[in-house]
Formats: sequence, C-alpha cells, structure tokens
Amino acid sequence: MLTRHRPPQRGKHSLSKAFHGPSARQRGVVLVEVMVAILLFILGVVGLVGLQSSMTRAQTEAKIRADATFLATEVLGRLWSDVNNISLYNGSACAGLPRCKEWQDKVSRELPGGTGAITVDALTGDVAVTVSWSLPSGETHQYVANTTVIKAGT
Repeated sequence: MLTRHRPPQRGKHSLSKAFHGPSARQRGVVLVEVMVAILLFILGVVGLVGLQSSMTRAQTEAKIRADATFLATEVLGRLWSDVNNISLYNGSACAGLPRCKEWQDKVSRELPGGTGAITVDALTGDVAVTVSWSLPSGETHQYVANTTVIKAGT
C-alpha cells in the first residue's frame, strides 16, 4: 500500500520557524548591538585624533627647543672666534655689531616670537646666551647657555 506523504504541520515544534529569520524582539537587540559597536568605533577614532594632535604639538615644541639650542650654540661659536671683541657682544651694544645683529635677526626669524640676548662679563669671560620664544598657546620659554670665554695665553 502506498502512503501519502503529509507536509509537516506548523506548530510549536516545527522546523519551519528556523528558516524564517529572527523575531522582532531579536531584531531590536541586533540594532542595539550595532549602535554600541558604532559608538565604540567613534570613541576610538576621536581618541586617535586627540593623540595625533598632542603628538604633533609635542613634535613642534621639541623642534623649537632644538632650534633654540642650536642658535645659542651658534653665537657661542661666534664669540669664541671673535674673542678679542667679546665685550662688544654684551647687552644692547650687540645690536651695533653686524655679526651679533645678524644672529639676533636669525633668532627672530626662526623662532616664534624669538629674541636673543647675550650677557658678557669682560673681567671673567663669563658669557650667558639667552634665547626666548613663545609657543602658539601663549607659553613663553627660554634656553640659557652659559660658558666662559678666555683669550689664549691669559
């Protein structure tokens, strides 16, 4: 005898539900999960942008400090090469000396809000070179290099 195959009945235990997609409640949970994932991603991106910004600022400040150190060392080299005229580099007299004026102009040109000053004690040969600058945030910084310059044979 031949038996007819009956289609499965739709009820609680039927397999047909497995092929119909998630229920409305489950779809709401998935939406919340996606929104939380997007929020976490956005927070991560904002954090990376902030980190990049502070790294750029720190790099800029480090370059300015390195430039200030170089400029102070450069004028000390000029003092050593012009030891006979060392007293001419002191204070405001420096502006009248072309080599010194050129250095002060270079400090102004290469550093934001940059100024350079030289103090010379002609008796002892003690020299202090002060290079000052202002950061875009308004902070003022300075680098001071001290040395003693003496003539050979004294």
